[in-house]
Amino acid sequence: MNKKFSYTLKDDLAESLKNPEFRRAWKDSEPEYLLAKKIIEKRLANKLSQRALARKLGTSQAVVSRLETMTANPTLSLLQRVSKALGAKLVITLS
Repeated sequence: MNKKFSYTLKDDLAESLKNPEFRRAWKDSEPEYLLAKKIIEKRLANKLSQRALARKLGTSQAVVSRLETMTANPTLSLLQRVSKALGAKLVITLS
């Protein structure tokens, strides 16, 4: 009988989360992840490409890409512009 070995991204994440250092970094990145996810969702709901959103923001597609891949440290001003361009309300909470 020919058995195939299957190792999914979910399996890899579960294994990686056993490492305390990785688990801490994963948890620390959650706000950036949630922000990027929401920007992507809103952009797609508005049927905008990264390039089209960048035009509305008066910036480059690379800036939008960096926001969506969590490799940017956006200013509050940029986030306000993004929310306005996407017809969304920017809400920031501390808890």
